[in-house]
Parts: sequence; structure tokens; C-alpha cells
Amino acid sequence: MNKQIDTLKKVRNFLLTTISELSTGQLNKIPAGFNNNIAWNLGHLVATLEGICYKRGGLTAYISEEFWEKFRSGSKPEGDLSAEEIENIKTLFASSADQLAIDYDQQLFGGYTSWSTRYGVVIDNIDDALQFLLYHEGLHAGAIGTLKRLV
Repeated sequence: MNKQIDTLKKVRNFLLTTISELSTGQLNKIPAGFNNNIAWNLGHLVATLEGICYKRGGLTAYISEEFWEKFRSGSKPEGDLSAEEIENIKTLFASSADQLAIDYDQQLFGGYTSWSTRYGVVIDNIDDALQFLLYHEGLHAGAIGTLKRLV
């Protein structure tokens, strides 16, 4: 398995364990001064993986267009999510990394189109995408840690 994907899976498992004792209300809570919550951050990380790796790689994403729109960059929570919706996000959070490992090993990302992030980082292939994805995951892992302390 690719080392970056292995790291991604470990960090995601850690985050799921970290939030496992939080209630649906806590996962939905937006603390004062913030514009999102833990549930949104998890969904956003799923959507970002799909966008950076699959959509930018010329492949069909595994998530629905509705999920993409709800959690893509620039979105924000539009009301509380149900316990069932949050469980679905948690499942996708783990399974999307597992699927990425399978698809990477099958070399499905050969048609990757070069693009530049808003940070000016040029991503030419799936390996560049994985490197950037870990940076992005780290940003949101920090946000989840902060939000957890406030809920």
C-alpha cells in the first residue's frame, strides 16, 4: 500500500476514535466564533478526497453530487444532521480511504489533469494529490480537535 494512503487511514481511524464518545448534538454544535462543526469537517474531508483524487483524476466519484455540494470547499453546515446521516459520514470517512487504496493499487489514476490549488501548489498527478490531501487532512484534524474541546 502507498505510504501516504496508509498515513491517511491511520489519521482517519484516530479521528474517529477521538470523537466516538460525542453525541449527535455535540457533533452538530457550532461554537461561537466558528462557522462549521465536527460533522461538517468529516463530510468535508470525504468530499475533498473525492474531489482531489477522483474528480481531478478524471474518474467518477463514489459520493453523490448532493453529498459533494453539501460538503465541498466553500460550503457550510445548513442545519443539524441526523444521527443516521452522521453515521453515514463516519462510514464514508473510513471506507473512502480504503477504496482509495484499492483504486491506487489498481493504478486507476493515470489520467490525472494538472491543476493548482488556491495555495499555489501545483498538482500534476495522484501522488502530488495525496501529498496535498495529507496537508488538508491535517488542517481539518486540528479544527476537529479544537471543536471537540469547545463542545
